[in-house]
Amino acid sequence: MEKTWNNKAWFLVLPVLVLVAFSAVIPLMTVVNYSVQDTFGNNEFFWNGTDWFTEVLHSDRFWNSLARNLIFSLIILAIEIPLGILIALNMPKKGAGVSVCLVLMALPLLIPWNVVGTIWQVFGRVDIGLLGHTLAALGINYNYTQDPTAAWITVIVMDVWHWTSLVVLLCYAGLVSIPDAYYQAAKIDGASRWSVFRYIQLPKMKRVLLIAVLLRFMDSFMIYTEPFVVTGGGPGNSTTFLSIDLVKTALGQFDLGPAAAMSIIYFLIILLMSWVFYTVMTSHDAET
Repeated sequence: MEKTWNNKAWFLVLPVLVLVAFSAVIPLMTVVNYSVQDTFGNNEFFWNGTDWFTEVLHSDRFWNSLARNLIFSLIILAIEIPLGILIALNMPKKGAGVSVCLVLMALPLLIPWNVVGTIWQVFGRVDIGLLGHTLAALGINYNYTQDPTAAWITVIVMDVWHWTSLVVLLCYAGLVSIPDAYYQAAKIDGASRWSVFRYIQLPKMKRVLLIAVLLRFMDSFMIYTEPFVVTGGGPGNSTTFLSIDLVKTALGQFDLGPAAAMSIIYFLIILLMSWVFYTVMTSHDAET
């Protein structure tokens, strides 16, 4: 019997395609258009080729911002992934405590990014902030508006506080999906807690950890609102990541051509590194 296809179902998808076209494709085409053209105003453009891309790639400012982004993302992954696993392992699996822990873990994720930045901006101030005032009372010289090290620590701790919950929830979902038979067999064999983690829990969490690493890398590499609200990219350019540098170029200096070229390079870097992360981790998962 020959199978028949009902193409009318595509009409249900059409509104989504139109929405994606307006929210993603058309703005992307505009960015590409600005990246290869130049203008002297009056909405008159002329072909500029790849000059903007060459200018961006030969700019020390771009490479310094990229280096800060990479360092920040690596630090975030090195802290949040192990910390999220540790918290998930110690969360209760049964009883009323499960709901309480899940709600507490989800709370930071519900706070808007600009509000998170505002909270930590006030929290870290020496004059009115609880953290800043306490550290000053203890004789610790802490001022994130003047000290680059303090600014980095503030931004990192803020991101860890905000996003570790995502890793915790993903890891917890992987842990609760492990059948009790695995733990019973390990108990009979006299396996240590480390052996249970190494040979039972960690393999079962590999897929959710892959998702956690990818999400946290992309989010941390594209971070903008929180550090911009707290430090504005300062002191100096110490916390000026690519996203902040891009906004400064586009809106602060109104250099739309270089900003468009930088945004495309930015997008390609994120796409490439996410693909590398995914390929390496999935190939390792297939080997094991």
